[in-house]
Amino acid sequence: MKGRVTLILGAVLAGVFALAALVSLVWVPVPVEQLAVSAKLKPIGTPGYPLGTDHFGRDILSMLMVGARTSIAVAILAVGIGMAFGVPLGLLAAARRGGLVDELVMRGNDLVFAFPSLVIAILITAVFGPSATNAILAIGIFNIPVFARVTRGGALSLWTLDYIRAAEVAGKGRARISVEHILPNIANLLIVQGTIQFSLGILAEAGLSYVGLGAQPPIPSWGRMLAEAQTMIAMAPHMAILPGLAIVLTVLGLNLMGDGLRDLLDPRLRRAR
Repeated sequence: MKGRVTLILGAVLAGVFALAALVSLVWVPVPVEQLAVSAKLKPIGTPGYPLGTDHFGRDILSMLMVGARTSIAVAILAVGIGMAFGVPLGLLAAARRGGLVDELVMRGNDLVFAFPSLVIAILITAVFGPSATNAILAIGIFNIPVFARVTRGGALSLWTLDYIRAAEVAGKGRARISVEHILPNIANLLIVQGTIQFSLGILAEAGLSYVGLGAQPPIPSWGRMLAEAQTMIAMAPHMAILPGLAIVLTVLGLNLMGDGLRDLLDPRLRRAR
């Protein structure tokens, strides 16, 4: 029961911002590139600007909607990169456990973990320039060892089970066993981890945009909205409060979803209830 409540609450919180991102694809109250200097720093509740305006007169509600689209798109693609490369590497390392391949994969993971996503983003930006694409690459590269470790850990616990040994006796190769038997049985683990990394991806995107390494103007981003608001917080605190709340509530919703999914999908927790 608790897992379902947590999952529903998290889905509602995250779903609000996901819906806003989807709606922004076809409609926003005011075009985000439209400047209205005469309407700058309008407070919340101003007619025509329900969440106020920023120091350029841009509608904050519209910017939050498009910013949600930017953050969610970056996080989804970054998690996709992490899963696309990390899961196969983790399965390979588990299948060749204790061997050279396993050692190479794990030491490669340690090497990537030695460089935080912000440092990787700085390196990529120094070569290719700041952009949302480079933020996706930086966050995605950092996600690869996360999924590789989770996959390897989950797979290792299955390779010693009887039905896996029976598959080996039946003549199935390690690659086929990994795909047909190991991967389906750790899918719940990967789904939960994917939800967690999704929330961390939104935080990472906001952090990179805050320091100017994420999406570039005129594309709105929650992190850059916070950066622009820091000098205006005394005159227009809503400029900082609203994007900050958007980040907090989205990440909170995704974390609650992850907890709820873990409770529902983990058979050990179901038996404990």
